[in-house]
Amino acid sequence: MASSSIIDSRRDQVFPRLEPEEIDRLRRFGTVRGYAPDDWLYRSGEASAGMFVILSGEVRITRKNPLGQDELIVEEGAGNFLGELAQLSGRPALVDCQALSVVQALVIPAEKLRALLIAEAELGERIMRALILRRMMLLDAGAGPIVVGREGQGDVLRLEGFLRRNGHPHHMLDVDRDEQARLLLERFHVAEEELPIVLCPSGDILRNPSEGQLARCIGLVGRLDPDKVHDVAVVGAGPAGLATAVYAASEGLSVLVLDTRAFGGQAGASARIENYLGFPTGITGMALMGRAFNQAQKFGAELAIPDEIVSVESAPDAAHGRFRLTLAAGETANARTVVIASGARYRRLEVDNLDIFEGGCVHYWASPLEQKLCSGQEVALVGAGNSAGQATVFLASQAAKVWMIVRGPSLEATMSQYLVDRIRGLPNVEVVTHAEVTALAGDGPALSSVTWRDRGTGKETRRPMGHLFLFIGADPNTGWMENCEVALDDKGFVLTGPDLGVGHRPLETSRPGVFAIGDVRSGSTKRVAAAVGEGAQVVATIHAYLAETRRA
Repeated sequence: MASSSIIDSRRDQVFPRLEPEEIDRLRRFGTVRGYAPDDWLYRSGEASAGMFVILSGEVRITRKNPLGQDELIVEEGAGNFLGELAQLSGRPALVDCQALSVVQALVIPAEKLRALLIAEAELGERIMRALILRRMMLLDAGAGPIVVGREGQGDVLRLEGFLRRNGHPHHMLDVDRDEQARLLLERFHVAEEELPIVLCPSGDILRNPSEGQLARCIGLVGRLDPDKVHDVAVVGAGPAGLATAVYAASEGLSVLVLDTRAFGGQAGASARIENYLGFPTGITGMALMGRAFNQAQKFGAELAIPDEIVSVESAPDAAHGRFRLTLAAGETANARTVVIASGARYRRLEVDNLDIFEGGCVHYWASPLEQKLCSGQEVALVGAGNSAGQATVFLASQAAKVWMIVRGPSLEATMSQYLVDRIRGLPNVEVVTHAEVTALAGDGPALSSVTWRDRGTGKETRRPMGHLFLFIGADPNTGWMENCEVALDDKGFVLTGPDLGVGHRPLETSRPGVFAIGDVRSGSTKRVAAAVGEGAQVVATIHAYLAETRRA
């Protein structure tokens, strides 16, 4: 493998060596095992036994390239520990580890590793940092599943976006440019209409899979225990849901988090968040939400992503808690309380043929993937909120020109001033006010032009461009709640607390034991910080509710 910049610049943090007295402090968390030369400690695509601390001997860490050949990552010896974020949650390994000599290792399983990180604060911090940096290294290296298709193809973007939003390493091969891709298509007899394909680390081959099929193939989602009763089931893994998971799990509650696609919600798609407390230079939404996701795992929250919830019903008996959640895959989960944090869905443009271009040329977020597609091109962006402003600044760094289409008279009424000032200073951004997009044209899924109309004069402008970005707000994601017996306001947001009348707990819905937080809640402030605050606040209300039900 080519030398990683992370290894070059931070080797001591990526591969720290533990002192004998530090290893002694870890022994109570694991079991000593022996391995003969050439034995596998773990294989990619298979769940490993946990984190390995090498007591004696040497091991080799390798990854498979697209042709199945081993590429060396590093060789480790006594005092080193093996693992990355997958070992924190018991998910399948992304690399292979083989003994080079007789090896003695302290094996710490996932649940004990999480306990270690909390009990041994200073040592746990070093280990956690190494696990995160190793995941970043694997993201750079392109370990994990291999997506084979055409760059810019709608289904390729869909699968790559899913993997990226879930922080999962992967590698992309373009059949029009990579000889390795063509060899793989010949080897596995893949027809053109079957593209894209995904080669999973387990050896399985998926032909144009759904996100759920891909998630199960790479081990992102496991089977839920139908008999386990969680203290809290959180529906939605955006900033509000993840905050609930972190605070509830850190306070000893058992937590299950469900989301239909990826962690982070709309915040995870933000190119840069600059008004979040504590980050004066800003932080990408993906980085912020990735930290929250890892934090939730550290405290022992169970995260089932992607897993779609269908209904929340009363549990059949007291032994199964108060609520039974039914999932689209046919599984069920039990909980004593439910927190609705399902956020909002992106609004779609009212243009007849929009669906033809969605997924390939019409985008609802601006990530490095979309930025790369638009490099050197003219693009249109519709919206005037902070998310639209952040995306405009981000895209302008690579695009030839960004046309910002705004319905209102100016940006000031809906966008933070710092973003307004920054956009005004960009020479390749043109803001078109009092305008709305009226038509899209193109050949099949390829967009060729965007037309917008001045709302005052009716004059239309048509510009050739291949990509359109939509940041026009969102509607509450409550469509799945038809059978949940929870009251909504006239716009579809969930009513909570005093809005329901006297006697209702803060953030509690009309159904006792069911709470709502974040963007899905009626009257909430649509900001990341507000969502995080509600995620923390609801935990106190849950404690009070659980105490009351126990007394009853």
